[in-house]
Amino acid sequence: MSEVIQRLLTALNDHDLEAAAALFHDSYESVQPAHPARAFVGRAQMHANWAAMFAGIPDFHAEAVQSVDHGDTVWSEWTWAGTRTDGQPFDMRGVTIFEIRDGLITGGRLYMEELEREDVGIAETVRLLAGRLPDQPADPTG
Repeated sequence: MSEVIQRLLTALNDHDLEAAAALFHDSYESVQPAHPARAFVGRAQMHANWAAMFAGIPDFHAEAVQSVDHGDTVWSEWTWAGTRTDGQPFDMRGVTIFEIRDGLITGGRLYMEELEREDVGIAETVRLLAGRLPDQPADPTG
């Protein structure tokens, strides 16, 4: 795991907003490709977002499931969990792809999603996506 990701993980789990924000460049660019309206620029917005996260999820905890460095790019799989102040569970899973230059995160592509609470299997998911159920595969036993 890269040093920057390890430091980010520690800062998030310590709820150390200043330490976390210090890892981001002033003009950090964040995008969420599955949610284009969530894009933003700047460390100040990152700071504001995580201040709200820590306040709204006082027991927030992050886990870096795994992380791979490739030059100036770090791919990390995350689990974020806790309980919101209204008592509702908070559980997100996903991947971040961070660009790191001179020890600072300059850009991020976040693919983080809330864990589904409903039991929707693969057949129903395909129906919702494609408008039809998949064919049932042949039984290989017989």
